[in-house]
Amino acid sequence: MRTRARSGSSMVPTRFTVTRSVDLSLASTEDITQAMRSLRHAYLIDVEGVTEIWLVRHADVYDGLEGVPDPPLSRLGVDQAARLARRLQQLEIRAVYSSPHQRALQTAEALSDRIAIEPRLAEARARYAAGKVQIQESPRAVIQRMQEAVDLAVAAHSGGRVVMVTHGIAILNYLCDVLQLAPGTLRLFPDFTSISVVRVKGDRRMAGSMCDIAHLEPVP
Repeated sequence: MRTRARSGSSMVPTRFTVTRSVDLSLASTEDITQAMRSLRHAYLIDVEGVTEIWLVRHADVYDGLEGVPDPPLSRLGVDQAARLARRLQQLEIRAVYSSPHQRALQTAEALSDRIAIEPRLAEARARYAAGKVQIQESPRAVIQRMQEAVDLAVAAHSGGRVVMVTHGIAILNYLCDVLQLAPGTLRLFPDFTSISVVRVKGDRRMAGSMCDIAHLEPVP
């Protein structure tokens, strides 16, 4: 499976010269417009052929967890998945992928009746003891399989929008990789049904948004 280099200047979109002030009177309207367009393009915004990967964490599962190794969605989770579906129903989505875990599959089923099950989207292997999560899979291993899952989806649906329903720790590790942060240093955690968008073209990966749960906000 193809892997990508994660260090060096190739991942940095552009360089900027920092000055104390900017005198816009010295630049033409065309110059300013072209500069702003160039900046947007550097981050894969409004660029033809970009694939959008929407990483969605599964909905809530905190009902009846006792003795259930692969829990289904809770009643709250079913409502969250329905809210997510309403948000996405007006969008053109090329494909929906899901982790094989029941909580992810049920979330994905609220979005589409055609789901591609992708084992590489599974949650990081972990134990739960004394009220704490003990991760038993290395961040590098999680990142590598998430990279592979994303690469395959991009190859199959280039230039489209793809939803991938997965899990919190898996998303967190992948976002750290995209942002070139060490695993565990991103002070953000994906809430249930949160959406994190990654724009992809060639070997370039740019974060578009992270952990968006606007669809869960109360409707006035």
